[in-house]
Amino acid sequence: MKRKLALPLILALFCSVAPAQKITKAKASPAVAAFADSLANLRAAYYAYFRMWDDLDAPAPRVRRDPAYYKLFVPPTYYTAPVEQAFELKWSPEEYNTKHTAADSVYRAKQDSIRLFTVPDLERSAKVDRWVNKILLNYYMQYPERVLGNELYLADLKPLEDSQIVMNPRKEHIKSFLQPENPVESVDTESDLVIVRPNFWKYKGNGYAQFTQHYISDNWYKGGESTNSLLSGLVLEANFDDRQRLEFENKLEMKLGFVTAPSDTVHKYKTNADLFRLNSKLGVKAFKNWYYTLAAEFKTQFFANYKTNTNDMISNFMSPAQLDITLGMDFKQNKKNYTLSLLTSPLAYTFMYISNDKITDPAAFNVEPGHSTANLIGSKFTGNLTWTIIPSIVWESKLEYFTTYDKVIASWENTFNFVLNRYLSTKLFVHARYDDGVKLTEDNKSYFQLQELLSFGLNYTW
Repeated sequence: MKRKLALPLILALFCSVAPAQKITKAKASPAVAAFADSLANLRAAYYAYFRMWDDLDAPAPRVRRDPAYYKLFVPPTYYTAPVEQAFELKWSPEEYNTKHTAADSVYRAKQDSIRLFTVPDLERSAKVDRWVNKILLNYYMQYPERVLGNELYLADLKPLEDSQIVMNPRKEHIKSFLQPENPVESVDTESDLVIVRPNFWKYKGNGYAQFTQHYISDNWYKGGESTNSLLSGLVLEANFDDRQRLEFENKLEMKLGFVTAPSDTVHKYKTNADLFRLNSKLGVKAFKNWYYTLAAEFKTQFFANYKTNTNDMISNFMSPAQLDITLGMDFKQNKKNYTLSLLTSPLAYTFMYISNDKITDPAAFNVEPGHSTANLIGSKFTGNLTWTIIPSIVWESKLEYFTTYDKVIASWENTFNFVLNRYLSTKLFVHARYDDGVKLTEDNKSYFQLQELLSFGLNYTW
């Protein structure tokens, strides 16, 4: 009898315990457990990160805000993004519940190449947002009564203005290990106060002396003459620039060269380079690299020059003397390896003067015979370029084009300086000139003129 009663009692007890176990298991939802574990892991990661501050020898970690998880920490709010994501074509509730329930956690997203303390990018933010939407969707389904907020309520919120934000500065308690300096008891301001005015002037110069020797024996099969030449020059510059509106440039050039002339029975030496030139340019900035500019140039030579085997004087000191005055716009550009100046002058005036009445052909300088002066009015373009092609090769070029709308005077000077070291260099000078105001003769059948000179020797720049 007792055995018969024991079996029903055991069955009744088993039936009463089984529903309780099912209820208990139903309360422990895997999604809720995964969410709680993820928050715990995230909290542990932050605390482990902040414990780095306990070591004073270690560099202070940089803490930055991470707004990617803000939906999980604000009051429960209904967002449309989780629902829209749930109804995508590539996603279904059955697939989500069967495959992704256990992985629905922030910690899993962190392992999926999402770092907490790096600068976020768009790809990382999108990936985190999808994981957060899955967690929120589970929350909406299991606890709909707790979702009191709505995304529409946040649309009318406006950020605080700068006047409403109160900044609380941090108060740092730093122990000073430096002893303060002894206080100054008395200061004589009249004697100790020094005012340094800026110096807008810059000075530089270049000097050179170069020699060329060419020897040919008397029985050389092609003939020829032995020659020696000497070329020297000095360039001085003084430039003012207030770095705002005003620029004043000044440049003095002196060049003198001699060459032996064996075939000249009258003169033993002749000049092959003779120049004295002074340039001044005053510019007032208009805009960007453009300047209103008033420029003046004066040039002449030092010694007399004669025709071969005669005493006919071609030119001399102040014969000619040329003064150019121009008014226009100047474009300037200064780069690391070159400087450029392009001066366009719609109004230009040139004054020619011949002081020596022994000059045989004044017309070569646009001065009519029987006169000592000439006045030319027109327009002028001047371009100056200094280009450091490589540290050992420097190209200096000057192009001038002057026209009276009846005649043209153009000049293009090019100097190539091949620097061997600080004191030695080779110079190649090429000067082309065009003047259609000169009358053509049997000896002079072209308006185009050319001069070239190659020399080697000493060179010094400061």
